[in-house]
Amino acid sequence: MFIVTIDIDKCQACAECVDNCPNEMIAIVEEDGKKYAIFTGDPDECIGCMSCEAVCEEGAITVTEM
Repeated sequence: MFIVTIDIDKCQACAECVDNCPNEMIAIVEEDGKKYAIFTGDPDECIGCMSCEAVCEEGAITVTEM
């Protein structure tokens, strides 16, 4: 199981993580006028490829194996 943590203060909503997640577990949302990425999947279904973390130029994503 992998936990994907996204720091919404660092996230620039570029959607690179959304485009690179092979299991489509990340989405861009908007709340109070700010857009950011959130992990929408089941941690048990995350394959831990870390592509989301690798493509995030802002360093907003951390993938941790549990």
